[in-house]
Amino acid sequence: MNPKRVGILLKKEFAQGSKSFIFIMAILTPIILSVVLSLLFGTLFSQKPKLGIVDRGTSRVVASIAESPSISLREYDSAPKLKKAVANGALDVGVVLPPEFDRYVVSGERTEVVAYVWGESLIKNRAIVEAVMAKQIRDIADQKPPVEILPEAIGGSEDMTWEERFFPLIVLIAIFMGGMMVPAVSLVDEKQKQTLKALLITPVSLGDVYLAKGVLGTILSLFMGVLILILNHTFGAQPALLLSVLSLGALLAATAGVLLGTLIKEVNSLYAVMKFTGLFIYAPALIYLFPQIPGWIGKVFPTYYVMAPIIQISRKNVAWSDISSDILILIGIILCMWSVIALKTKTATRRRFSAMSSEGLIKALRK
Repeated sequence: MNPKRVGILLKKEFAQGSKSFIFIMAILTPIILSVVLSLLFGTLFSQKPKLGIVDRGTSRVVASIAESPSISLREYDSAPKLKKAVANGALDVGVVLPPEFDRYVVSGERTEVVAYVWGESLIKNRAIVEAVMAKQIRDIADQKPPVEILPEAIGGSEDMTWEERFFPLIVLIAIFMGGMMVPAVSLVDEKQKQTLKALLITPVSLGDVYLAKGVLGTILSLFMGVLILILNHTFGAQPALLLSVLSLGALLAATAGVLLGTLIKEVNSLYAVMKFTGLFIYAPALIYLFPQIPGWIGKVFPTYYVMAPIIQISRKNVAWSDISSDILILIGIILCMWSVIALKTKTATRRRFSAMSSEGLIKALRK
């Protein structure tokens, strides 16, 4: 294989492939699915409640609320500015704390606190602001709440939101739709149009063609995987490890695409095969949707070894040692698939040279 020729072919693949319907669909489908599901579950555009405070003294409430992860706090130097911010929707709630507010709280004296509420703010945001402020005021007064709530998890550890259940499916679609379909469709299309034969008359080898299409699929798959994780805020605390797993998943997708492209000669047949294999590709994610299904069933499918490490890293922040066995299995699957591609390439190259030699002999005998 010649790196220079592969680079030229890759440039051609990007120029032509980026205009194809499959390429565009591979980019848009995961994004649209992610946005739609996020909107359905109300998490994409959800934000922390926004509280504004004008502190006319030096209350400890302000510093305490600033440390709260549940609220976004903004401080203002005057009540008119605060009121204007609430009216414009920049804040959900605005509060004006009087001078010596902490002393009133500690002594139990009555005091007035002016509060402005944006009319279009969500009720849940107002409730969160009220709860956080009440807690901070009780802390300053050194008072315990009259009721203690003891949370108790029910339903076991398998209880998940529907957003969490759909997440693996979106990730697999992002990785495999483009990474597998683009190289496969491109190869089969070139076979049908006879452009592959024309290309092989040049110094370009069949291995160069396969490698260029595989690199294109890998880059597209990796890009979409990273993009979907960013959109879903699940990149985790170990980006290097997660990128390594995504790269292997992208390589698996591209390898599967090249393998399909080598085995199938007609586009309609390719689409039929891909519809059938789609069930096996996305089966682990479909099983994940329903926790009551035994998890070991998903391990039967190769894509499980892409999905499982990504979920464990992004959701549970596991270390390499916890996913090493899955990664080794994934690498083994990729190597087996490349071995089949290498064998097919070697066989096709032999046939090509044999055919060329036969044609040359026939021409020589005719002369």
